[in-house]
Amino acid sequence: MATVLIFESGLFTSATARLADQTGLYLANAVGVYVGVSENGVNTLTTRIAELEQEVGKKDAMLRDLDVGLLGSAGTSPTSTFVLAGILFIMLVLIVLNYALDFVRSRELYDTTRQKTELA
Repeated sequence: MATVLIFESGLFTSATARLADQTGLYLANAVGVYVGVSENGVNTLTTRIAELEQEVGKKDAMLRDLDVGLLGSAGTSPTSTFVLAGILFIMLVLIVLNYALDFVRSRELYDTTRQKTELA
């Protein structure tokens, strides 16, 4: 046992240490172990769930990249801000004008019905 340890340590010559390392690597590559579990319903479902989770992760990453791409390309400029502000102001004026005209029309309708009831 001591001779093997001296041989592997390369105490007398470094060539023996290299030879021991190469032999260990060769044996490690040559000897393989196969461990497996026979297929059953649980293993099949677990494998399928893992595959689906990977697909969802990939699609989520793609959506995040797409979202970042859209946000980066749709930058706001002062011109678009002014255009949108102008459109919103025009819509506000039209809404207020609609309420004012509805109020005037309902007031006129109320006055005409009141006059008809007083005459009758």
